[in-house]
Formats: sequence, C-alpha cells, structure tokens
Amino acid sequence: MLITLIEKVYQFLWGDLVYIPLPGGGSLGISLLILFLIPAGIYFSVRTRLLPVRLFPDMVKALTEKKTHKSSLSSFQSLLISTATRVGMGNLVGVVAAISAGGAGAVFWMWVTAIIGSSTAFVEATLAQLYKEKDPLYGGYRGGPAYYIHSYIERKQGKKRKHVVIATLFAISGLICWCGISQVISNSVVSSFKNAFSVPPIVTTILLVALAAVIVLRKNATVKVLDMMVPFMAVCYFAITVVIILMNLGNLPGVFSRIFQEAFGIRQVAAGGFGAVLMNGVKRGLFSNEAGSGSAPCAAAAVECSSPVKAGLVQALGVFIDTVVICSCTAFIMLLAPEDLTAGLTGMDLMQKAMEYHLGRFGVIFIAVTLFLFSFSTFLGILFYARSNVAYIFGDKWCWQTAYKVLALVMLFIGGLAAYTFVWDLGDVGIGLMTIFNIILLYPLGGEALAELKKYEKEKKTEKISGAYKAMQ
Repeated sequence: MLITLIEKVYQFLWGDLVYIPLPGGGSLGISLLILFLIPAGIYFSVRTRLLPVRLFPDMVKALTEKKTHKSSLSSFQSLLISTATRVGMGNLVGVVAAISAGGAGAVFWMWVTAIIGSSTAFVEATLAQLYKEKDPLYGGYRGGPAYYIHSYIERKQGKKRKHVVIATLFAISGLICWCGISQVISNSVVSSFKNAFSVPPIVTTILLVALAAVIVLRKNATVKVLDMMVPFMAVCYFAITVVIILMNLGNLPGVFSRIFQEAFGIRQVAAGGFGAVLMNGVKRGLFSNEAGSGSAPCAAAAVECSSPVKAGLVQALGVFIDTVVICSCTAFIMLLAPEDLTAGLTGMDLMQKAMEYHLGRFGVIFIAVTLFLFSFSTFLGILFYARSNVAYIFGDKWCWQTAYKVLALVMLFIGGLAAYTFVWDLGDVGIGLMTIFNIILLYPLGGEALAELKKYEKEKKTEKISGAYKAMQ
C-alpha cells in the first residue's frame, strides 16, 4: 500500500503531465516540476535583468569575502558545500543518460537551463541569508527555506508560532529526500567499484560507511573534509577533460557543430525527436543544478558575509560550476569518442567505454574513483543541509542530530547491498515536494531578495563614483 502510494506520488511529480504536439508527429511531455521550475527561472531571470550574465564578475569576486568568526562559513566554503551536493552521479550517469536519450543537442538545453536556474538559485540563497539565525549547536549560522517560509507565514498570520505547516513539510521532505539519496549513492559506488576493481559489494559498503561515520559523527569534520575534497576532485576531473580535449582537438569543432545542430535540428523536429532533445537537456540541467529545490540555501544561510546578495551570487556561480563546467566535461568526454564505439551503450557502461577509448584502462579506473569522490562528497553535503532542518523540526538537541546521521549511515549501508527502487523513488518524491513548497513561497518572498539586489547595485555604483572622484583629485 505504502509503496504504491509512493510510486503514484512519484509519477504525479515527475511523470509527463502535459503533452504539447510537435511537427513530425512527436510530442513534448512536461512534468509538474518542469512547470514549477522553468517559469520560476524565467521570471527571476527577467526580474534580475539576467543576473547570471550581467553580474558574473561579481559572482567570482564574492568568493573573496572573509569571515571573522571561526564557527561560521566563508563564501568559498559555502560554495564548496553546495558544489559537493550538486556534483554527484548526475554529472556522470545523468549527463550520459541525457545524451543517450536526447542526443548531443541536449547539452545546449542543459546550458540554457543552467543560466535560467542560476537566477532562482540567487533569490533563494539571498532569502536564506536574510532570514538566517544563530546556530547554538554547531556555532555560526543556520537557515534555509524552512526558516524563511516560517517567518513569512508568521508575518501573514500576525502571531508567533513554534512550527508552521508548510515549513515543517519542507523540512520533512528534505530529510526524506536525503535518506533516499544516501541509498542511491552507495549503490552506485559499489557497482562502479565492482566493475572497475572486482571488489565485493560488502567490502566496499563497509569501508564506505565506516569512512562516512568517522567524518559525519564528529562535530565540524564535514566542512574541513569538503574544503579539501571538492577542489581536488573538481580540478582533477576538469584537468583530465582538458587533456582529452587536447588529444582530440581536431574533432572539437565537429562536437560543437553537433550540439548546436541537434539542439535546433530540422531533422530532429521532422522525426518527432525534438521533444527528447529539449526535455532531456532541460531535465538534466534542473536535476543537476538543484536551483529552486531549496537545498543549497541551507549552505547559503551559514555564510558570514557583508551583504545577503553576495551569498546569493556565490550560489548562482555554483550552478555554473556544476552544469556549465563539470556536466560539460562529461558531455565532451562522451561526444569526442567515436559514435560507432558507443552505439547501443547506456549509463556507466557508455561512460567507461568512452574513457577507455581516450585513456585506456586508466580511464576506467579514473571514472570509478571520480564517481566515488562525487558521490561521497554529496553524502557529506546533504548531511550538512540536514542540520538546519532537523533543528527546525526537533529543536536544538544533539540526540536528534546524531539520530538522523545514524539513519543516513544505515541507509548508506543498505543501499550498498541492494537496490530498493521504492526508496529511490522516495528520494525523488522528497526533492519534488521540497521544490513545490519552496517555489510557491519564492514568488511572494522574492521581492525582498530583489530589493537587496537593487540596494547592492546602488551601493556599488556609489563606490565606483566615489573611487573615480578620488582618483581625479
């Protein structure tokens, strides 16, 4: 009964809800979450006057913000945490699946979605900063959608409340989602290590859970580990991709030609395949960058910075790093391999075959290790997100913080030994509900983030004029 309910809710959230007919006899299937996320992204892109493009230098500059309190996060640390959770299996398996189903043109629509989504990421992260509060357990600050939703409803109702229904539902949805993701993480790591190194699943599972437990059960070890892990794995993956591109430099123009031709290709439209090209790219962009889901604001709230806008700019940059840089790396690795070599392959088999073509046996090993690093960093990141949501529901008690960590470790262990589809569906249901609760409140609350942006740009302009005046004297 429960499993059936989960599956029905999953289908309602993620299945095609609306079909738009296309020339050539095909149709464009659009899910409920697409209907929530894409309009929100377009709306905030317009309201911020295409912030991701216009203020890109400010995004990079915001990373240099320094913190004064040891227990709080710097802007750069918040970027590492949100990148750790964004950069996961979706950057490998998800991109492979998108290109397998939608062709090279899906990459273009993935880029477009990232640009649109980064505006949403900016708004929700800025709001998280505006409504952050002191964290009596871990030190520093905490917050996220549960907190700004709570404050908004309190203001509307005109009275103080311990809990607000929609904020509580968001927090519960997040905790459910992250438990589901824990299973997916361990199952993927175990499978890749079995294929690459012939390591028995039980061995990989025990080592993975033991390593995770040592880190997450310590008070502040998570941030320290991610400080080292995320830059290392991102730089290594990018560097290997650059090497592969240089090895296949002559084929690069052809790859870009395929991406743009298939993105708008008459052939795809005529064959009824344009819907697959478009939607696979859009879905991969949305799922990968997490903009609008309300997860990254949990990291943005913990930042100590001079302006809430700077926390928003950092998270907008995070969307670029995840989708435009790292997801593109995976796409180029695949598309630079001969099409006849990868024909008929899907998932990790396709990815490993492409890497084997480029780098031989080393490529297969590298992908297995990369998947482990990406997945493990995701697990650490989601447990950081969970802190504020556990505190919102259960209060400031260490026992509840520890209990959720133990539950996540148990799910990590179970996922390494068996794949339970309904648990994976439960994770997707969780993030789907998070997105709906978050997006609904972003529209009425978004004006506050936009007001902060206007204030930031005004101050920036004043400083520029003042600097020019001093230079003239």
